[in-house]
Amino acid sequence: MTRDARGWVFTHDLDEFLTSAGDFLRSRPAAHTVALSVTDALRRRGPDVYGEEAPFFGRFADADADGADEGEGDGVGGVSAVLFHTPPYQLNLTDLPAEGIDALAARLADEGYSFPGVGGPVDTAAEFAAAWERHAGARAQLRRSERLYRLGTLTPPTPVPPGRARVAGESDHALVARWYSEFAGIFGRNERQDPDRWAESRLAYGGVTLWETPDGTPVAMAGATPLIAGQIRVAPVYTPAPLRGRGYAGAATAEVSRAALAGGADEVLLFTDLANPTSNGLYQRIGYRPVADFAVYDFAK
Repeated sequence: MTRDARGWVFTHDLDEFLTSAGDFLRSRPAAHTVALSVTDALRRRGPDVYGEEAPFFGRFADADADGADEGEGDGVGGVSAVLFHTPPYQLNLTDLPAEGIDALAARLADEGYSFPGVGGPVDTAAEFAAAWERHAGARAQLRRSERLYRLGTLTPPTPVPPGRARVAGESDHALVARWYSEFAGIFGRNERQDPDRWAESRLAYGGVTLWETPDGTPVAMAGATPLIAGQIRVAPVYTPAPLRGRGYAGAATAEVSRAALAGGADEVLLFTDLANPTSNGLYQRIGYRPVADFAVYDFAK
């Protein structure tokens, strides 16, 4: 189906967006894990969770697929693609056919939208970055190539390092916030949130697990998103530099993955940076299998 920009419906209203596009997002929870987790955070924590500017959402409504279900046409409930932008972070896109991306970029540029970058499935992100250069006069630069993994059969690493896992509590707030900030800085996560707010939100639902040594010293952490549409995404996984290479991250990730399955997740997911072969190898040894590749581009004038 050929798509032009006229099929896009934009809104700042989260409830309106989820009413229209929620079924589409839930139809492919792995592919749409970022959109599901971001909209869930906005719903639970308010529209300013990521910044002071109002979030912006878009859905592509197939004109000839009104009321379609997953077996009709290529959309769900008449929707076949979405985008969202939570300033000051990048624009995020679901998978889009190449023929519709230039028209979308042209419309967004003509209507005065501005984005610091774009992220999405690797081909979609690359096509939009090139189109944004043409229509907005920006220079696009690849910042990060990622791979989405899904857990198959969980295989905890052996030998297990000395110590144990425990769910972080309020007394760990300062440590969790500091480690999140270090993770974001070291691994180039320009879209980092306020560390204290991030820690507060994760600790509220038990979303951080620490691996600690036998004397009770925390040495690594692994986070997890809430259960949404049957999926949980493991993120972030972090070990301070002096403590790496001892198996702590693998042990923490395995425990978070086990807890996600025990908590009812149908799919346990995680993203890796393709520039980091160590983490990609580790997660595959634990039982994670590749699903799809994604990319993030930065825009500059």
